[in-house]
Amino acid sequence: MLSLVYTTPLLSSSSTTRLTSSPPRSTRLKMSSSSPSDSLPPLPENRTVLGVGSMGLDFLAAVSSYPKPDDKIRTTSLKVQGGGNASNALTCVARLGLSPRAISKVSDDTQGRGILEELQADGVDTSFVVVAEEGNSPFSYIIVDKETNTRTCIHTPGYPPMIPDDLSPSSLSSALDGARLAYFDGRLHETALLVAQEATRRSIPILIEAERIREGLDDLLNLAEYAICSVKFPQAWTEAKSFPSALVSMLLKLPKLKFAIVTLGEDGCLMLERSVEEPPQTEEIDVESLFEALKQRKDDSITIPTYISSPVTKLKASGIGTVSGRLFVGTAEKIPPSELVDTTGAGDSFIGAVIYAVCTNMPPEKMLPFAAQVAAACCRGLGARTSLPYRTDPLLAPFL
Repeated sequence: MLSLVYTTPLLSSSSTTRLTSSPPRSTRLKMSSSSPSDSLPPLPENRTVLGVGSMGLDFLAAVSSYPKPDDKIRTTSLKVQGGGNASNALTCVARLGLSPRAISKVSDDTQGRGILEELQADGVDTSFVVVAEEGNSPFSYIIVDKETNTRTCIHTPGYPPMIPDDLSPSSLSSALDGARLAYFDGRLHETALLVAQEATRRSIPILIEAERIREGLDDLLNLAEYAICSVKFPQAWTEAKSFPSALVSMLLKLPKLKFAIVTLGEDGCLMLERSVEEPPQTEEIDVESLFEALKQRKDDSITIPTYISSPVTKLKASGIGTVSGRLFVGTAEKIPPSELVDTTGAGDSFIGAVIYAVCTNMPPEKMLPFAAQVAAACCRGLGARTSLPYRTDPLLAPFL
């Protein structure tokens, strides 16, 4: 019965066109000869984004292979660069043309001053960042293994930690004034909740990064309209047996949520978008079977990011419930091994691109390939920011 329902009728006739809507790489390279800014859509009038979360300094060491215990090895390259999930995402947002503001905390040390100067140079407003007179700013050691294309992070939190009293009522009010969207990376949970509650009171949409289960994250998710999850989070948080069922569970548990995305690295992403309208058919479709059918429609010969989607339907997760919506399978760019340098910050850049998409009212059909392309660009340089693209990058033009 399921095979009869899901084979050909699964996608509308326009869905096949979607798979080939982005021009091939050769076409994209030809387009770069003209000025990309000539054909870019205008930026929104309200482009202010407030981000709350981590910022720090990354010490990135690339090695030919990860060291064994008691080994002594040499780096193949070394870079010191600003880091932190929220800071990386906001840097991405700034390079794409929006106006980000940051709420976080550093210390008045050499590292803290460098963190702020780098953000300011990229156009991030740091006037709401708290600077402690003593203590240490956050930093991470990151070992990039060239053999396995993985990175290992060793993080040292900042001290003293940020608390709600660090943010005065006037600073909170000014930080949210005119904001189009508020983004939270799940850190600084007490301060984040204070900001999120005020954002909700002002009807400012909230996007939450759910990297892993953290203290206070549930309170933030309850206020969220958008959630972007790491590969491990949805099943850990919902105890569902799979990604698709976990996303159905998230939308049922979080009634304000408009969409939830789980990023899958080189396998792309999976997105469930809630529908406010009832689907035309009354039959419920098993979300697991739908996901498998969508994956079978992927064309592995296409190297640039694209997507496949279902029509609006009633999606059923066994033992969990039913939600009306659309399921999207997004693909990642197939990066040649010679161009893949470091995956540090790929998820942060994906989030930054989604923030841009939400603020510019970009539909999912454009948002997912665009975010995947931005993340792929990030992977071509050492560190989270070295290769973050600007809005005028010719390789982004077809996706905008």
